[in-house]
Amino acid sequence: MTEIEQQPLMSVFLATRQQSIDICKPLAIEDYGLQAAAFSSPPKWHLAHTSWFFETFILKPFVEDYQVFHPAYEVLFNSYYNAVGEQFPRPQRGLLSRPTVIEIMDYREHINNAMSILLMDQSNPNREEIIKRCRLGIQHEKQHQELFFTDLKYSLSKNPLYPEYNSLPEPTNEADPVELQWLSFTGGLVEFGADANVHNDDNEFAFDNESPLHKVHLEPFVLANRLVTNGEFQAFIDDGGYQCSELWLADGWALVQEKQWQKPLYWIEKDGQSMEFTLHGLQTRKANQPVSHLSAYEADAYANWANARLPTEFEWEFAACQQKFSHQVSDDRHPQSARVTDTDEQPLLQLYDGCWQWTSSAYRPYPGFEISEGAIGEYNGKFMCNQWVLRGGSCVSPEEHLRPTYRNFFYPEDRWQFSGLRLAMNGR
Repeated sequence: MTEIEQQPLMSVFLATRQQSIDICKPLAIEDYGLQAAAFSSPPKWHLAHTSWFFETFILKPFVEDYQVFHPAYEVLFNSYYNAVGEQFPRPQRGLLSRPTVIEIMDYREHINNAMSILLMDQSNPNREEIIKRCRLGIQHEKQHQELFFTDLKYSLSKNPLYPEYNSLPEPTNEADPVELQWLSFTGGLVEFGADANVHNDDNEFAFDNESPLHKVHLEPFVLANRLVTNGEFQAFIDDGGYQCSELWLADGWALVQEKQWQKPLYWIEKDGQSMEFTLHGLQTRKANQPVSHLSAYEADAYANWANARLPTEFEWEFAACQQKFSHQVSDDRHPQSARVTDTDEQPLLQLYDGCWQWTSSAYRPYPGFEISEGAIGEYNGKFMCNQWVLRGGSCVSPEEHLRPTYRNFFYPEDRWQFSGLRLAMNGR
């Protein structure tokens, strides 16, 4: 790879690193350490951990005489890589008032400089592996940019002042409702997944959990043309959906009883008005917006109530692949609260930039999947247990992650992600 050929990777690396800084600009200094729950992380930690990733998996193993920025960071900002060493307890990340934000920014600059020098070095004998890991590190940082928004929203929601991440005028008129229609798909023996070769391609990328290519037989099915709305989910609530045990999976019903769930996360009744907490503060809940911040249990219960079901991840991917795919999304998508305008001229609406869509599929490896050797193999493989697959994308997802084969995954009780649902039924 010549200097000219490798320049795009350098540009993408630096642009991605800058994007992490840019999304922090609306924060007050006090916001950088917010952590409202063990499953979330403070903004400052995301900034440091993404730097730790490049240092741990690229700079330390492949740069002779590399000088680490601070030896304690190896533990402080290790997320879950057991093969690398110990980790600072996740629930206590918000206690790390030191290192300061300024020190973290210095750390990032240190990593940027070292990585830039390394990417320009044509003589390193491990160059192919360096490029491969750099591409992964870039996509890893983009994932943490999405987590920045979901984690921050959860932490800000715990403040009774309902603070804004940034200001956004509340829409004066609600969008007209889109009629729910059922679209039929024939199925058959279909190939799914991504070609493993794109993991090393400059212009394409897929995570290892998206491959290998494999075939699955699908029975005929139908899929809703759009996502379930706030108004439709309100009807489920009004009909006693949270009190009807027959609609729920056993674990979900137990969780509803334990947590006393009665509505989606961030729905608030204030002064007789139906409100919703957003990244732009408390706003009037819009009946025709997609319902968001649902657990898989809530999504599944609603589907049962509606005499439908959740699609499998393969049904979702098959349907998504039947229409033209484009990365073009609305300019005001990011970071909206489930506002959707992505593919309104096509039969399937709201595939990628409204909210993630729960499927009924367990997060398991595709046939022939192999975990990479070493600590970096812990990236995806070890999480293929007890989680459900979500497909599509959300209003805070990086544009580069919006594709038919992307497999997101969370535990079925998780609600702090922008997660909603699209209904499916067996073919007629």
